[in-house]
Amino acid sequence: MPSAKIIWTKIDEAPALATYALLPVIQAYTKNTGIDIEISDISLAGRIIALFPDNLSDSQKQADALSALGELTQSQDANIVKLPNISASIPQLQAAIKELQQKGYDIPEYPEEPSNDAEKALQSRFAKVLGSAVNPVLREGNSDRRAALSVKRFAQSNPHRMMKPWPESGSKTRVAHMTDKDFFASEKSTTLNEDTTVSIEFTDDKGGNIILKESLALQKGEVIDASVMNVKALRAFFSKTIDEARTEGSLLSLHLKATMMKISDPIMFGYAVSVYYGNALDKHAVELKDIGANVNNGLADVEDKLDRLPVEKAAEIKADIAAVYEMQPALAMVDSRKGVTNLHVPNNVIIDASMPNVVRDGGKMWNNDDALQDTIAMIPDRSYATMYGEIIEDCKVNGQLDPATMGSVSNVGLMAQKAEEYGSHDKTFEAPGNGVIRVVENGDTALLEQVVESGDIFRMCQTKDAPIQDWVKLAVTRAKVSGSPAIFWLDKNRGHDAEIIKKTALYLKNYDLTGIDIQIQKPVDAMKFSLKRVRRGENTISVTGNVLRDYLTDLFPILELGTSARMLSIVPLMRGGGLFETGAGGSAPKHVQQFLQEGHLRWDSLGEYCALVPSLEQIAKTSGNTKATVLAESLDEAISTYLENAKSPSRKVNELDNRGSTFYLALYWAQALAAQDKDVELKSRFSGLAQSLADNETLIAQELIEAQGEAVDIGGYFKPDEIKTAAAMCPSKTLNAILGAH
Repeated sequence: MPSAKIIWTKIDEAPALATYALLPVIQAYTKNTGIDIEISDISLAGRIIALFPDNLSDSQKQADALSALGELTQSQDANIVKLPNISASIPQLQAAIKELQQKGYDIPEYPEEPSNDAEKALQSRFAKVLGSAVNPVLREGNSDRRAALSVKRFAQSNPHRMMKPWPESGSKTRVAHMTDKDFFASEKSTTLNEDTTVSIEFTDDKGGNIILKESLALQKGEVIDASVMNVKALRAFFSKTIDEARTEGSLLSLHLKATMMKISDPIMFGYAVSVYYGNALDKHAVELKDIGANVNNGLADVEDKLDRLPVEKAAEIKADIAAVYEMQPALAMVDSRKGVTNLHVPNNVIIDASMPNVVRDGGKMWNNDDALQDTIAMIPDRSYATMYGEIIEDCKVNGQLDPATMGSVSNVGLMAQKAEEYGSHDKTFEAPGNGVIRVVENGDTALLEQVVESGDIFRMCQTKDAPIQDWVKLAVTRAKVSGSPAIFWLDKNRGHDAEIIKKTALYLKNYDLTGIDIQIQKPVDAMKFSLKRVRRGENTISVTGNVLRDYLTDLFPILELGTSARMLSIVPLMRGGGLFETGAGGSAPKHVQQFLQEGHLRWDSLGEYCALVPSLEQIAKTSGNTKATVLAESLDEAISTYLENAKSPSRKVNELDNRGSTFYLALYWAQALAAQDKDVELKSRFSGLAQSLADNETLIAQELIEAQGEAVDIGGYFKPDEIKTAAAMCPSKTLNAILGAH
């Protein structure tokens, strides 16, 4: 029998917990089918441990699984199921390090402000696990993200109930963005005519020169761009918008992505904190600097370090911070019961999850009284702010979108070979002074240059030619298969987009476009076009760069399906293999918190179920394993039954949770395998299992409910104890015995 392997990634938080319940089912069902399931640890804790092999005992050491998977993506045999992982902010990194240290791992502290070469080298080493560190390594193909037909049909027949009406009396909610001196305004771009090597250099206004990055290899046909965020203009924007929120009586909220844009967005977040809390922070600037408080990590970093000061001084600063709220507009809240605001921690409010919720909640966010209120959503850069602004304005005029009737907006996303990794790479810098930052070829020829003032945020990005060609091909393919219009979200007035438009137009000439609708529109117009179709129940394909891919594949799925975790995400790797992603993990921390407190995990593994179908289909296609085809077809049927019978996890304790949902998926999958006639051996094998599961359904469901209602100890957050977690996630002795005997 042909042998094939599926790599199942071990990751973090709720998806990691859910894996403990799901993997035993997958392993039991694929046993003796020529399909092996191998686990690869790319969790935040696993990646940190892999950084320091010299510090650890042999039993503690872990191989660099992420690098190994990166190499695997270059093979046509690659078949990777990638679950959502933590894109770590500095506070998350520090929390993970602390937990590992408590478990006996000799992991050094992260040096926030390195004072010598050794600390700088250590900071650089830790940078490998910060932000969107996993995705650029694994995404050696472009993204095809859409709702599976069974999932979309179910969503329309059983629309989620989270949509709140937009007020007929009107809404003050709006998106506020900069109008000049942002990344959009400053961006310059060019396409290379030949392979070359460049450096990034800063020259100050007195002629002094600093090499920011050297020996960066670039390819012929590659698009490179450089842009600058002027921090004086950014602070002025924040100050102006704060005043407007106070005058209008709206909440103030900030929407960035400090996880993926791990350098630029934390800096912008820090400026918002410093402007909003300016009276208190400026007054005590010397003391706060002395204790290492870093506003880029949010107000929480300031508050957490106050215990380094004398009690009287700490109390004075706390009082001055509290006084800020009396004069400033109210902030949107993350947790009003705990006083956690929108400016508390940079990874608490992530734009791709927070802005869909603003739309879903009728243009409102939660205030300090735990009530919904209109908000001014600050999104500084116009590269993406305008499309969010358009959906807000559309809902003001046309009312809330209806999940029962709305069409879909799927996505073809350009992301292969680290395309457009804005802010999450090593080419983003704070200007060390007034002067010019240049991208220099051969030591003297400036390909791009930007005038900067001290503290300005400079970033250079790359997009290779081969991924662009593959992206255009995938867009045409999806348009032909689906019959839906494919809209390239590109703005000719933006430097980078102008270069991509040229390439798109060129590569589209390679295809027969007869009978399909391919258009290029700037994001605000593409949003208008898509919303008109959505409201008519029609489907549209958004064809976007990497950041818009990230934002849109949360925005529309959250509105359509209630969550982006239910999306099918297929990445056809450019070397022939497949990467199958399982949705978004933005709500994962809250799910873990509930599980630890109440023993109820509401994480929905539907994304994992759906991702396994094309993974099995890939095996059938590449190895000729017919059992893989039967497993895929029966799993797809089981997913439909799972949805029709409403077996998704409940949000409430002592009701069906993730473990119960996975049991029902296992039951329906076994029944589908027993009912099929394509593979006699599988039919015979699963007939008995299906009967045993059905006969014991009541008992298993009861055991899974009885496991809830009390606090759970899994021995850690970032690195839970394997035995404790497995016991907590597989509490049904009856189900365990049946699977074990299968």
